[in-house]
Amino acid sequence: MIIAIDGPAGAGKSTVAKAVAKKLGFKCLDTGAMYRAVAWLAVDEGVSLEDDDALGRIARGCTIAFDHVPGDPIPKGISINGHDVTDAIRTTRIDQAVSPVSAAGPVREAMVEQQRRIGHQGDYVIEGRDIGTVVFPEAELKVFLTATDEERAHRRVRQNVDRGVGSISYSEVLADIIRRDEADMNRAHAPLKAADDARIIDSTGTYIEDIIEQICVLAQIAQDGKQAR
Repeated sequence: MIIAIDGPAGAGKSTVAKAVAKKLGFKCLDTGAMYRAVAWLAVDEGVSLEDDDALGRIARGCTIAFDHVPGDPIPKGISINGHDVTDAIRTTRIDQAVSPVSAAGPVREAMVEQQRRIGHQGDYVIEGRDIGTVVFPEAELKVFLTATDEERAHRRVRQNVDRGVGSISYSEVLADIIRRDEADMNRAHAPLKAADDARIIDSTGTYIEDIIEQICVLAQIAQDGKQAR
């Protein structure tokens, strides 16, 4: 079974996806981290973020691996070509680089291929921006998680403080979120939008535990419907 959770930056997708996966005994895939890893490699190698072909070559030629603690389906880190980039992909520099990288058609093609290969290996909660619309349009449950710009900025600042990585300036983070929304919604390849059959959940002012429970209930309904067929 595939549970697709899409939404804009800072909507809480990663937190919710990991918690839902743990409650349901599913594996979890953070596709945004994959694009961030490619962006990190492009920046590290000095590749122009406007050169779609060069970015595509990087995406097709790289090896992305998620690091797991034995018995835990939730990844604890990510590496690309053997480099641990768990913290490096959360910096302000990569925040700014990931939108043009993820907008490149050749990059998206390469990542979608990897994401489908991984997702077909079992029960997964997969979060990103085009999971329900492009990567797994056949997903049994699709959720589009959103929140106000201000709420998302406050969450991202708190997250960056906890991680010790990324900007902790509210105004800077808010501006970056608005910029990323604009870029993601207007890109030519797989723009950010809710699938026609997605459940839209606004998490503004809502306890994260309530969102997690709501999605788990929806997942059980979807699973029951699948078995009934």
